[in-house]
Amino acid sequence: MVRLRRPVVSARLRIIGWMLGVLALALTTVVFLTWQVLAARSDSAADAELTHEATKFRAFAGSTTAAGYNRPEELLDRWLQSNLPDSSEGFFTVVDGRAYHRSQGSPPARLDTDAGFVARVAGATEPEYGWIGSTAGKVRYGVIPVRVGSQPVRAQLVVLEFRDVIAQPLEDAAQALAVIGAITLALAAGACWLVTGRVLAPIRQLRSTAEQIGESDLRRRIEVVGNDDVAQLAGTFNTMLDRLEVAFLAQREFVDNAGHELRTPITVIRGHLELMGDDPRDREETRALVLDELARMNRMVDDLLVLAKSERPDFLKLEEVNLTELTVEVIAKARGLADRAWGVDETADATIVADGQRLTQALMQLVANAVRHTTAGDRIAVGSRVVAGGRAVLWVADAGAGVAEGDRERIFERFARGNDQGRTDGAGLGLAIVRSIARAHGGEVRLARQDGPGARFELELPMADEEVRG
Repeated sequence: MVRLRRPVVSARLRIIGWMLGVLALALTTVVFLTWQVLAARSDSAADAELTHEATKFRAFAGSTTAAGYNRPEELLDRWLQSNLPDSSEGFFTVVDGRAYHRSQGSPPARLDTDAGFVARVAGATEPEYGWIGSTAGKVRYGVIPVRVGSQPVRAQLVVLEFRDVIAQPLEDAAQALAVIGAITLALAAGACWLVTGRVLAPIRQLRSTAEQIGESDLRRRIEVVGNDDVAQLAGTFNTMLDRLEVAFLAQREFVDNAGHELRTPITVIRGHLELMGDDPRDREETRALVLDELARMNRMVDDLLVLAKSERPDFLKLEEVNLTELTVEVIAKARGLADRAWGVDETADATIVADGQRLTQALMQLVANAVRHTTAGDRIAVGSRVVAGGRAVLWVADAGAGVAEGDRERIFERFARGNDQGRTDGAGLGLAIVRSIARAHGGEVRLARQDGPGARFELELPMADEEVRG
């Protein structure tokens, strides 16, 4: 079954479509309601004019001037002569069932020639009102029966109010409103196109940048203009790209270094296995060497796993840790590593929220590092204190050869070693693990400057759990 792909509609067109749809609905509603109001006013105006003409005729018929007429047609002719209709009006009379005379001028439509309409109004003996269609549109008509003295009704006055003619100025106004609305809609469409183009420009640039970004090119960034939500989105995207670039570079370097470090023991093991003879002594030596290399690879893999887990949210198991107990416990465990002058510089009588096992792992790593760079009888000390700002400091200090100035920052990187590489068989992951543990606690590790020989590594950590993983 082949599924057709839906056409892609840009956000710009959607926004413009919705805005124009709402605006068009509003304008249509306004024009429609205006048209309805004007139509109602036109009907009212036709009724008002009809009532006005009927009142004028009744006043004329009741005057002393009309008292001398003996026939209704004489009265009607006199009234037609004295009353000129407006352009939207028309008068005619019906006598004995036939159209008799009409008012002066040319009405919008001739209804006195409509035999059916004339027959309808000719039989009226009471005033009647109604609507009728014509070539000039809707017409409001009124029929007034005329009687002289006690004579029966034999004549009628028909007053015509052409409603569409009355409404023409109002309809012109409504049409002008509709034209203005259409022009407004067109101008709004142009304005929306320009405004949405400027507003959505960072999003289009974000999309273009995201499409062009690859693992080999993470340097592209979006130009942030303004301080609205879209600009903040662009800034957030740039920040994300910064983190991704750092992560990709670190990952690439990590993979390259890990591959290099693991390749060496694998090569050693393969070489010795290929050269191993049948001599039992040779076999035993090769077996011991292979096991030693495998143990070193195992330690390296364990260190790599620790570094990988340090990025996970469940890396730490937080609890209250007493600094005095932690310091004493570390120095007690360290005494069995080598013949050194072990000591405690200082202990802090305070409790922090941290992962005690991870902190012990970090301090023991620093202790093992100090052992590798000292000789028998050299002093190694552990200490802790609380400093200003609610921070705790743990340290391991030794009296060894120290760290060269050029290596002070580099030694915390993965697979990095100092210039005295011959004195260590590690993979260069120990201090990187310490830094990962410190950063997982919201702290940092540093190599402190001190007078005299040796090195002093310090872990500075927050006291409260709100800052951990912050």
